[in-house]
Amino acid sequence: MEKRIYDYLEISDLKDMLNKTGKLYGEKIAYKIKIEEGKYKTITHSEVREMVDALGTALINLGLKGKRIAVIGENRYEWEIAYLSIVCGTGIVVPLDKSLPENELEELIERSEVEAIFYSEKYEEAIERIKYNEKNKLKHMIAMDLKIHSKGIYSQEELIETGRKLIENGKREFLDAKINPEEMNIMLFTSGTTSKSKVVALSHKNICSNLMDIGSVLDVTSDDVLLSILPIHHVFECTVGFLFSLYKGAQTVFSDGLRHVVENLNEYQVTVMACVPAIYERIFMMIRKQLEKQGKLQEILEKEEKYKEASMEEKKEVFKEIHNMLGGKIKLFISGAASLEPKIEGKYRLLGLNLVQGYGLTETSPVVAVGTNKYYKTGSIGKTVPSVEAKLVDVNDEGIGELIVKGPSIMLGYYNNEEATKEVIKDGWFYTGDLAKIDEEGYIYICGRKKSVIVLKNGKNIFPEEMENLVNKIEGVKESFIFGKQQSEDKNDIKINVKIVFDRDIVRDVYKVQTDSEIQEVLSKKIKEINQTMPKYKSIKGILLTEEPLIKTTTNKIKRQENLKKINNSY
Repeated sequence: MEKRIYDYLEISDLKDMLNKTGKLYGEKIAYKIKIEEGKYKTITHSEVREMVDALGTALINLGLKGKRIAVIGENRYEWEIAYLSIVCGTGIVVPLDKSLPENELEELIERSEVEAIFYSEKYEEAIERIKYNEKNKLKHMIAMDLKIHSKGIYSQEELIETGRKLIENGKREFLDAKINPEEMNIMLFTSGTTSKSKVVALSHKNICSNLMDIGSVLDVTSDDVLLSILPIHHVFECTVGFLFSLYKGAQTVFSDGLRHVVENLNEYQVTVMACVPAIYERIFMMIRKQLEKQGKLQEILEKEEKYKEASMEEKKEVFKEIHNMLGGKIKLFISGAASLEPKIEGKYRLLGLNLVQGYGLTETSPVVAVGTNKYYKTGSIGKTVPSVEAKLVDVNDEGIGELIVKGPSIMLGYYNNEEATKEVIKDGWFYTGDLAKIDEEGYIYICGRKKSVIVLKNGKNIFPEEMENLVNKIEGVKESFIFGKQQSEDKNDIKINVKIVFDRDIVRDVYKVQTDSEIQEVLSKKIKEINQTMPKYKSIKGILLTEEPLIKTTTNKIKRQENLKKINNSY
């Protein structure tokens, strides 16, 4: 468990958070929004809170007090205003995944029993079709992009104006609303097929305890600029990006897309970003290519060696030109949602770029552990945040066991699914399903998912994620999937195989090969090279090649069972 490093603001619920931080940071900029190239508009923290109060007042006036209301759309300030106006005194918010197909959205809208939905223009036609299905309870459609009420559809902008007038006329139900921090106010669907996805029930207490924990260990202040890039419906971006930025009185800017990250870091002079490993790997490769192009790579490598024991501040000065490639203001990079390769993590820190790993789940609101300026080890997710405890159960000879956690950020349970809740919460401990090691100082190292582990005949455990990281380093490999294949009638006689998704153009260009058999031969040779670096029992014995992407969730995680099923059906 990490100790609190920085002073933090005590909050009981998100409404309390908005009220307290509004007084502290009211005049500071909360959002900077690009209108067109080179033109921006800004919104202060005071204006944000006024819009939330007005919109919440209008929603109650529509008869939505205590009701469930969904939000779907791209990362934008209107999404955030809608979320807060629901959760801070109106009803229960249901953030929906914007990348789901229409039939799955329809099922989630039915299952969550939402009576109103906020949506951006892109989803207009789908939401209109869904509304007329008698199976759901949808009554009110609220468009983020509509200027005025039209054809039975409300304009979010117009509702804010309506709410302002209602407040002027003495309507105070939203303003005076009392929040029960222990009740379910947020419903989040886990990734997976809609029929199997569970609904995580979260409370204000869950989220606020996490905000206070993060605030007490990460050096983020009201002077920081945070880049919002990960899907906002996902609890990692929602808590660590959106809500944490408001809690700290910081400024939020919105990315133009994954391909524009570096451009946006420069454009907005970003200081803090929470993102996934793939983005940090892409940024690192961009820096490397730029240095190669300038003929400076060798010089930088020599400097890395010379200054490897220097402080982060000294490194920042030594590698100033690299920092300037990223806008020159980066203070903190947070990596989450998947494991980051230690080599990449170490390289960032050698350059004076403060990159830390975090770990969490939807069910934990989400942050369980995070590396900090003070408590940090490469390859580790850090120590648990101050109010969360962690331990291992069913520990094997290698010191690896299932990570279980306890604390105020643990979900209330899976909504209407007592059986599933009892499977994961026992005596107040949440069973994460992740296998980990914890060292003597309390640093946690994630090894892989419990369900993913392949057990060999000799009793050895294979962690697919670890081996996939090695395979993915092969030039021309987009992604890979490690699986066990039964070799004989003996069910325990399992051999390790890999399915590789490759980029034909890159493979042809790098290895000067053309035919499928030549590609198979060159990639097989690369796998043999990996085998030589590992114990014999881990050797990859079979290779499947494809150009078709692996089956993944909307948050880009590999669906192991579905990929395995597809492979078995193709044999």
